[in-house]
Amino acid sequence: MEFTRFQEKAREYLPPEKLPILEEAYKFASEKHQGQVRLSGEPFMEHPLQTAYILAELQLDTSSLAAALLHDIPEDTGLPIKDIEAKFGPEIARLVDGTTKLGKVSLTASGAASASQAENLRKMLVAMAEDLRVVFIKLADRLHNMRTLDALPKDRQLKNAQETLEIYAPLAHRLGIWELKWQLEDLAFRYLQPQEYQRIARLVDVKRTQREKFIERAIQILKRELDKAGIAADISGRPKHIYSIYQKMERYAKLGKHFDEIYDLLALRVIVNTVQECYSAVGIIHTLWHPLTDAFDDYIANHKPNGYQALHTAVMCLGTTPLEVQIRTVEMHHIAEYGVAAHWRYKEGGKKDAEFEDRVGWLRQLVDWHRELSGAEEFLESVKTDIFIDQVFVYTPKGEIKDLPKGSTPLDFAYRVHTDLGHRCIGAKINGKLVPLNYQLKNGDIIEIVSSKAPRGPSLDWLNPNVGFVHTSHARTKIRQWFNKREKTENIERGKQILDKELRRLGIQTERQALATLFNYNNLDDFIAAVGNGNISAHQIVLKLAAQEEKSKQVAEPAAAPKTTTSAVQVLGVGDLMTSIAQCCHPVPGDKIIGYITRSRGVSIHREDCHNIINEDEKERLVPVEWGHADLPYPVKIQVDAWDRVGLMRDISTLVAEEKVNITSMNLANGNGQRVTMYLTLQTKGLAQLSEILKKIDGVRGVISVSRIGDDVIKQSSADSPGLPKKTGDIGSSKN
Repeated sequence: MEFTRFQEKAREYLPPEKLPILEEAYKFASEKHQGQVRLSGEPFMEHPLQTAYILAELQLDTSSLAAALLHDIPEDTGLPIKDIEAKFGPEIARLVDGTTKLGKVSLTASGAASASQAENLRKMLVAMAEDLRVVFIKLADRLHNMRTLDALPKDRQLKNAQETLEIYAPLAHRLGIWELKWQLEDLAFRYLQPQEYQRIARLVDVKRTQREKFIERAIQILKRELDKAGIAADISGRPKHIYSIYQKMERYAKLGKHFDEIYDLLALRVIVNTVQECYSAVGIIHTLWHPLTDAFDDYIANHKPNGYQALHTAVMCLGTTPLEVQIRTVEMHHIAEYGVAAHWRYKEGGKKDAEFEDRVGWLRQLVDWHRELSGAEEFLESVKTDIFIDQVFVYTPKGEIKDLPKGSTPLDFAYRVHTDLGHRCIGAKINGKLVPLNYQLKNGDIIEIVSSKAPRGPSLDWLNPNVGFVHTSHARTKIRQWFNKREKTENIERGKQILDKELRRLGIQTERQALATLFNYNNLDDFIAAVGNGNISAHQIVLKLAAQEEKSKQVAEPAAAPKTTTSAVQVLGVGDLMTSIAQCCHPVPGDKIIGYITRSRGVSIHREDCHNIINEDEKERLVPVEWGHADLPYPVKIQVDAWDRVGLMRDISTLVAEEKVNITSMNLANGNGQRVTMYLTLQTKGLAQLSEILKKIDGVRGVISVSRIGDDVIKQSSADSPGLPKKTGDIGSSKN
């Protein structure tokens, strides 16, 4: 860029007597940077000149422009600040010094560096409070650096882009400098998400010609109507920028809407002379086109904290096409584009901007209060989440300052102080008076939380947005965490009951952790909670156990593998032996089994947890066995406790028959005349089928419980019930 171009831009608004200072600063900087080049290969002086030009576009004062031209000299040439002060005066020297110090501040960090990051943010706020022009120079410096970011390595590109999007663009927004904000956002977005950037750019470009024709026609119609009303207006299309479209698309996607439904892609800006004409123009627009519901915002009567004022409306224009329209005065437009930077335009002309101190008062107050905060983590959190939105500052009873987003309530305050205080909150006092929990805090309020001495938890009503008990995401997160934790505890208890009942009903003894591992859960509590909330059913557990047993059949045999057998059970490491199912525990496929070498009947097959096996003295008679491949039925005994009624046995036997399962024996033990216990021996093909039958029997009317049992239970019942009919089909002892 030639200096003359910058000079012409400055001449548009600066008094002629101020221009020589800029020329002197340019010559001085050019001399000091002589021979220096940037990473992009361009002369180093190009950067300070571009920075100064950006500030001239914002119409900043002479001192700011001169400081922008000189701002890299101390760091890149080693010239002391006192030399700049001697030549250009204390004001310009102070701006250069402040910009140099800010240039050494890194605002992106993680982990252990967060304390340093917080301190750097604090330095920036202090610099802003002392003289905002330092930050304007820094913002312009960052904007030009982002425009030339291609010259940097990839890692530095991403670091600078992230820092720009997180800190500098929101800062420009908080200061109301729209002209810098959108450029910083778009440039940062281009490097952070290049594919998404290009995709949106193509979407916007596809219908550009069509949109331009529509806007041109809408301008002609509106201009004609305003002229009829005697309102002189400058009407133009308002561009929608890439990053703001991306944010809008993200919000619309959550609502199931498409890119084409973003109505404010088409927008008009109407600039008039007076506030009265703003409201008159809105009336004409609403008469001309049908206004959309809930789309009118009056930011003139209720201006934003950064000073922004305008009327916003949206209408159905030229048929069914939504169109957003912004109406503002010339002065409002200047403030909207340049924010608090507009103050220096008036200052340069000798006028005083009476509202300026009000607009930046939040900043000076914030810095003063944050100086009292000792925790870097708290400072960092509040700055990065709350500083760039409306906020309120309140006092604890001890005089400590707490800053919260505007609209916060006593509950938000309580959770900011301590999570437990929020959970135990039962009331609040503001300035010594009791207030409801949905009271909205105001600046300067002294707030005291009334808490329960006994442990208690939050109310679900606190999460109801219609009631307004909490406003901050921090408080909502803590409340949800409490309920999630409580629900998990309840689910764990319920899961234990379901698991124990099913395992007991099937007569299976297994470690819970083994089951959790079977379902790929590392944490036992998570597995049991999944059972408790229904994500894992008892039947799924049975099927998993059966499938696991099936897999074990496919494991490679030891070296001395048995011969091929048609038996339902294979004795590992031994030839084809006669086997029989033990009558004490009735194992079925899916159970873990072990063989016992009898004296006369070959190998008796028991469950590993059978009490006879556990208490066996001659351990050398135990041999490893596994289920074979023969699809044979296995006897299993179950006990059914039920309230006696006509048709009970018929209903149970019919249900079992429907499952194509044979009942080989059935015995009854009478209780007190109202209750009956039945013992059934079923021929099943494994745990999965057994589980399904037990579940269905459990659903028969009058059935109290149903579970798998062994012979010892029946024998004990026989001893206790002399009148028990003789059993049929009993085989007798299984171990001889």
